[in-house]
Amino acid sequence: MPQPGLFAKSEPGERPSDDAAIRASASGHVNTTATEPTKGRRRRRNHSAAFKAQVVASCRQTGVSIAAVAMANSVNANLLRRWIIDAEQRPDAVSQPVVEVAARAPSFVPMALPAPVAPEDIRIELRRGATAISVIWPSNAAADCAAWMRELLR
Repeated sequence: MPQPGLFAKSEPGERPSDDAAIRASASGHVNTTATEPTKGRRRRRNHSAAFKAQVVASCRQTGVSIAAVAMANSVNANLLRRWIIDAEQRPDAVSQPVVEVAARAPSFVPMALPAPVAPEDIRIELRRGATAISVIWPSNAAADCAAWMRELLR
C-alpha cells in the first residue's frame, strides 16, 4: 500500500486508481503520465478518388495557389502536387492547363508620363571652419563641376 500523498505505481499504459490520484492532488503533485493506453502507430489517411478529383480541380482554377488549396483541405502540398501530376498523366484526364495565361490581366499597363523637366543648376555649399562657399554650377557641365570639386578637396 502506498504512503498517503505519494503516487501509486502503475504499469505503463494503465490508469492509476482514483485513490492515488486524490492523494497525489492533495499533496500538490500532478500526474503527467498518459491515462489512456497507447493505440500504436498512427495510420495513413486514405482519400477517396472523388476527394482527390475535387481538390485537383480546385487547383486548376486561375490564380489559385496549390499550397493554399492544400492547407484549406488539410493535405500536404507535396502530396497534392503528386495528385495533380497523376491526374495529368491519366489517359482519361481532361487536358486543361493548371494556369491559363489568356485569362490573366495584363502585367504591364502603359502610363502617360509628364514631360521631362529641364534640370536645375547644381548648388553646392561648403563650410570649413568659419569660411562658407556657395557654388552654383550649370547642370549641363556636371563633369566639370565634379573635376573642380576633386581639385578643391585635395
